[in-house]
Amino acid sequence: MKTRPVLPARIEFNAGDSGDLPFAPDYGDLYHPRTDALAQARHVFLQGTGLPARWAGNDDFVVLETGFGLGHNFLATWDAWRTDPQRGARLHYVALDQHPPCLDDLARAHARLPDAVAALATALRAAWPPSTANLHLRVLDGGRVRLLLGWGDARRLLRELSLQADAIFLDGFAPERNPAMWERSTLAALARLARRGARVATWSVARPVHEALTAEGFIVETMPGVGGKCGMTRARHEPAFMPRRSPGRAAAEAADKHAVVVGGGLAGAGAARALAALGWRCTVLDRQHAPAGGASGVPAALFHGTVHAEDGAHARFNRAAALHAQQVLGAAFLAGVPGSAQGLLRLARPGIDQGALKALLQAQGLPPGYVTALDAAAASARAGLPLAAAAWCFTGGGWAVPGAVVRHWLDAPGIEWRGGVAVQSMHRVAQGWQLRDQRGRVLAEAGNVVLANAADAPRLLDSAFAADPQRLSAPHLPRLQCRRGQLSGWPAGTPGLPGLRLPLAGDGYALVLPDGGLLCGATSHEDDDEAGVRIADHQSNLLRLARLTGLPAPASAPWGFVGSRLAAADRLPVVGAVPEVGPGNGPGNGPGNGPGNGSVNDHARRVPRKAGLWVATGLGSRGLGWAGLAGEVLAAWMAGTPVPLESDLLDAVDPARAVVRAARSAGLKTAV
Repeated sequence: MKTRPVLPARIEFNAGDSGDLPFAPDYGDLYHPRTDALAQARHVFLQGTGLPARWAGNDDFVVLETGFGLGHNFLATWDAWRTDPQRGARLHYVALDQHPPCLDDLARAHARLPDAVAALATALRAAWPPSTANLHLRVLDGGRVRLLLGWGDARRLLRELSLQADAIFLDGFAPERNPAMWERSTLAALARLARRGARVATWSVARPVHEALTAEGFIVETMPGVGGKCGMTRARHEPAFMPRRSPGRAAAEAADKHAVVVGGGLAGAGAARALAALGWRCTVLDRQHAPAGGASGVPAALFHGTVHAEDGAHARFNRAAALHAQQVLGAAFLAGVPGSAQGLLRLARPGIDQGALKALLQAQGLPPGYVTALDAAAASARAGLPLAAAAWCFTGGGWAVPGAVVRHWLDAPGIEWRGGVAVQSMHRVAQGWQLRDQRGRVLAEAGNVVLANAADAPRLLDSAFAADPQRLSAPHLPRLQCRRGQLSGWPAGTPGLPGLRLPLAGDGYALVLPDGGLLCGATSHEDDDEAGVRIADHQSNLLRLARLTGLPAPASAPWGFVGSRLAAADRLPVVGAVPEVGPGNGPGNGPGNGPGNGSVNDHARRVPRKAGLWVATGLGSRGLGWAGLAGEVLAAWMAGTPVPLESDLLDAVDPARAVVRAARSAGLKTAV
């Protein structure tokens, strides 16, 4: 999916009877009635969808709003939810807006809110995301409120959402001023995302809106309005039939909400943390006695986004992951985890000046809240040493100690750590999956298993498929590659160390450690499993550090760290439900297996899955930046809650993408 730049809203504040009234000159309409915006939110949207009564008894209640605007509907909903003793465990609020307001305008619009709601508005503004074309997850109220904001054209974003809404707030500027928000295709997309029995409310009583809702299976009625409006619309989703969810996107079957996670590094900890936040109980098994015993035990690592002219799946996933990492790691830093999200510099390639960087930012509409372009002088001032090239400055990028992050994530209610446990095989049993050691002893049993154990995940999957009495062929995962990497380090006080103020990346990277020492690297060697530190790799890192900083390299590094990183050939993680491949749905099998011919394998979400098996691996050298979002995506997929990633990006990281590519390749060969 090609994204478009997100342009912030233009808002004029006109004096009115109730104070400053926000007006959108581009649409010629007010953001809310001349009376109280909260009064409209409570009467039209809350009462119109049967709230708060309808969220009682629901662990996860999902609200979808088509126009976030200034956030009054969200604030009214949050206020009603937090003051209701009958509320469920979590409120999921998903809202879209093509032109999000800037923080100054948002603060002005919130200036006259009553004290209780004003406190919520302050928390909202503190979590306000930059205006990038992404889905932005914000966890509020101690994790009980999960706000997912999507910036961009609602018509495009509605096609990219993975959720089932219990209530829909159909808001936006008037149909005659913003017809795209009310057209039949938009309402059809809303119907696709609605549960049976979901309620819709809107202040509009336009006949075309009623007709479109009715055509999409809603029972529509007109009710008394508020704020000078003679009426409002409410509707209930009761279609003649409900389409089945794609087999490749179905949630886990788990009455007890228990999962075993194999792997205690960043990938496993990210998955366990996110599942626990959604009310799941997780048992984490690892062959090492302590968490982060493998590559996640690196002394420090970086996290940051990327900018690419094509803005394809890789750049977009990296942006989404980096923005999420800024949030989740920022919370870890507040809890005492060593690290910082105060910025990171990435040097531009030779011959690329600041003007070219700025032109790319302008073309993609990437805001300073995500990245800025600096010339060599400005980059040098930020780095604290003379740099010879222009640089990207990723505003919320930074560094952390991955092992400390892992331990912090695993230290959450609902997570049990079991180290020194080597899983040899998996077997299907009546209750789900049984994990056994080398002697055949049962280590754990659960309906759902998440394999987050890097290169060992394919081996365990082979054992699971081989032991299945209804054996199908082993799953086709994306091709995974192990690469040996070595870092080099110097203690504080070593003569000749550059005094970096920010982490520096480019051809390798360098950062200052919490104790004042320096870390740089990293080498990369495929099919190389030597565990010891090599002098030749130290020398390679010394040259890399000299190229990065423009300074003479210090003396040979006194210590190093060696780890093995697993990455997919397409440089994206492998996250999601394990595909089930066998006769009739394997690559090249079955009728119509060519691209676009309706085969079960022509799209990742159509590929059948092995019940209860999930994978989170292939994080490569970006484990610190990717693990948080990968865990959230996996947990939402398993729990059936709103997925914080666009559907096309979910396809791009889906383990079944290899099945689709193989099927398409087989179809093309057959056609030729």
